[in-house]
Amino acid sequence: MDQTPVDYALIDAGGAGRLERFGAHLVDRPYTAGLSPPRYPDRWPEADLRFERASGWTGEGVGAARGEWSVELGGLTMELRPTEAGQVGLFPEHASMLSWLLERVAARSPGTSVLHLFAYTGLATLALARSGAAVTHVDASKAAVAWARRNAAANGLADRPIRWLTEDVRAFVARERRRGRRYDGLVIDPPSYGHGTSGRAWRLETDLDGLIADCRTLLEPDGFVLLTAHTEGIGPDELAGRLRRAGRLPASAVEAGPLEIEGEDGLRLRLGAFARWDGRTR
Repeated sequence: MDQTPVDYALIDAGGAGRLERFGAHLVDRPYTAGLSPPRYPDRWPEADLRFERASGWTGEGVGAARGEWSVELGGLTMELRPTEAGQVGLFPEHASMLSWLLERVAARSPGTSVLHLFAYTGLATLALARSGAAVTHVDASKAAVAWARRNAAANGLADRPIRWLTEDVRAFVARERRRGRRYDGLVIDPPSYGHGTSGRAWRLETDLDGLIADCRTLLEPDGFVLLTAHTEGIGPDELAGRLRRAGRLPASAVEAGPLEIEGEDGLRLRLGAFARWDGRTR
């Protein structure tokens, strides 16, 4: 699967914002690391969707965006809409992670089992299911799981072996441990802050290591893990260190790097970090 987001483009960044094209809409949203002046100031007035934390979404495209709006990513159609948090339902920086995941699945037997935690609207879930994996999709947000299921239906994947679960991630992992369940792969994309279905608070800086340790007991010895994060101050080295220590993994086997998107003119935005491990290549 080609992971190039054909309906997405990074246009510019600067002035604490970023300008992106998602299909039919040009979107102006915050990017706090963009402190330099924009490269193309003439393009910013073209945005038909703008988000500011104080005022929310504005622009002539807001009404249309809350209706039918989708983009294509590597043959997958993803439904988008503006959310109260300033997101649109797709993190384009995750596209570069899909090839690695699909290579792991292709190297294993049909029906590879993958647990996807904090799974949001399901980009990785759909890519994995399309490649033949059996996916357990877990998110505490009922709305996000419903959104992911619509994405599955839009791509003809509603009948694939996907378990859709609206649950607190830590509670679900604890229950799977008691059941002695094992998975061939783990995909974990925790938020910086959040709340589970029971209102239990989540804070990545304090809670991630415990989750990794618990998840490690669910992983087959030759399994694989992809961990991503978008938390300020958590770079590739720290994320890899947490995965290595809490997951009891050999240091030399953990790969890490930045989560980035790149514009056509070479502009790069760093939007997080990833760490990953494959038990078959240690």
